[in-house]
Amino acid sequence: MRALFIVQAVVAVLLIVSILLQNRGAGLGGAFGGDFGGYYTKRGMEKFLIYATVALAIAFLTLAVINVRLALAE
Repeated sequence: MRALFIVQAVVAVLLIVSILLQNRGAGLGGAFGGDFGGYYTKRGMEKFLIYATVALAIAFLTLAVINVRLALAE
């Protein structure tokens, strides 16, 4: 169980880094008065970062649920 906590901590750090590496103002910024430079397709590293962020978020939530269930089973 301790290994799962370590894995979850590593995933959390990677998730934070992937969020911080994304471009500022991307996403819902245009809906709330942010500068919208027009529609464009995400490519290359930006696209990879979005997919990595989603995958890391899903992994983090899955590990959190597993850790809670294991803690309650003890």
